[in-house]
Amino acid sequence: MKKTLTILAMSLYGGLSITAAAQTTPAITYEGPKEHLHIYLLIGQSNMAGRAPFTEEQSKVITRCFLLNQTDQWEPAKNPLNRHSTIRKGLGMQKMNPGYSFSQAMLKKDSTISLGLVVNAKGGSTIDQWKKGSRFYKEALRRCKAAQQVGTLKGILWHQGESDQKTPNGYIDKLVTLVTDLRKDVGEDTLPFVAGQVNKLPAINSQIAMLPKKLPSTGFVSSDGLKTMDRWHFDAESMHRLGTGYAEEMLKLLKK
Repeated sequence: MKKTLTILAMSLYGGLSITAAAQTTPAITYEGPKEHLHIYLLIGQSNMAGRAPFTEEQSKVITRCFLLNQTDQWEPAKNPLNRHSTIRKGLGMQKMNPGYSFSQAMLKKDSTISLGLVVNAKGGSTIDQWKKGSRFYKEALRRCKAAQQVGTLKGILWHQGESDQKTPNGYIDKLVTLVTDLRKDVGEDTLPFVAGQVNKLPAINSQIAMLPKKLPSTGFVSSDGLKTMDRWHFDAESMHRLGTGYAEEMLKLLKK
């Protein structure tokens, strides 16, 4: 890829150059300081994969935001952000997730940075499928470490729980273990971790809300007042609110 034409786009992409091959999605070569490219890992099930519809305007590239593709290279980020997940369902099922408004809010807060998103969600997955040693865990970790080669890992966004509705007991213990394992394996003992509540599932949501009391540098986003298109999947407006909530919570943790 490096042998192809390189087009410098510093003013638009902030420290990144585009390596473009004919009729392919441009790959990105980062040329700036690692601390200026903030990496976020987005994992979980269908709402993190994205099921909300998006408009033509929302399908445009997010300026200063980059997405790790299936070959672990960067490209300009745009909806659907779960397009390159190595564990996802069909591409046609991937729509808008909370990463879209999360990115916008984070970039608006700090004009000196760029974001690098590692989105590796899978609809219908249980929390047990994400435990250490599983394929989902290994892929999230592998891709996250690939991103860390050129950027600085700043946090993890988690949205999952719908698939555990029938067996909610012990969910918080599994979540605490997951956070602890991920932090250890990425080498960041206090890496900020934010979990989002699901739609009208008190047995799971009450445990997600316990996370900040169980582990430092963690937070949660409430689903109170959010609306869905069906039993589980948030509509576009609520997905936007969810992503903004993730950003607000993440910014609080980053200040600590």
